Amino acid sequence: MELAVYNTAGQDTGRKVTLQDSIFGVEPNDHCIYLDVKQYLANQRQGTAKSKQRNEVSGSTRKLKRQKGTGTARAGSIKSPLFVGGGRVFGPVPRDYSFKLNKKTKLVARKSALAYKVKANAISVIENFSFEAPKTKAFTSIISSLKVADHKLLFVVTDVNPVVALSARNLPNVKVVRASDLNTYDVMNAQSLLVTEGSFEVINRIFGIS
Repeated sequence: MELAVYNTAGQDTGRKVTLQDSIFGVEPNDHCIYLDVKQYLANQRQGTAKSKQRNEVSGSTRKLKRQKGTGTARAGSIKSPLFVGGGRVFGPVPRDYSFKLNKKTKLVARKSALAYKVKANAISVIENFSFEAPKTKAFTSIISSLKVADHKLLFVVTDVNPVVALSARNLPNVKVVRASDLNTYDVMNAQSLLVTEGSFEVINRIFGIS
């Protein structure tokens, strides 16, 4: 399959990029996508939630009242979870939410995500470009000319250009990512992919591994 390459004015340059069937033409595997997205989101979790157990809260350890004869339940420490200000039972403790995922599974997931975007005609190719200075208006003009301004957009570049990255930073629906950092979550979370012409060489090199 081939995609036309457009310039910053939204005009067809006459050049085309060829999408490798081994990457963009695979049969999508939904379960691999689920696992890869699950791992990505798990890795974003800080895992720093913490509550104090009864041995960690401040308070006296003296016995509150005599064992028998009060007509109420026996009570030992004011730090008991039953009392206000006491410790918490089975509360959260710092933990690591990350888990292992095989490299081949992740590769299948990312190929599947790209294949879905190809099926949905949600990939546009633009020639490599840059700005003299960061300007959000100039970047907005480009994505408007390509008719993707109203989409949640993933802009894939060969290497992050600080000027272009700054130009897109203020746009809430645009995320700039290097082709070498392309992941399943970002691809699936975006409505459209805008890929620079040079990025396909990187994608073919990384994802072309069998």
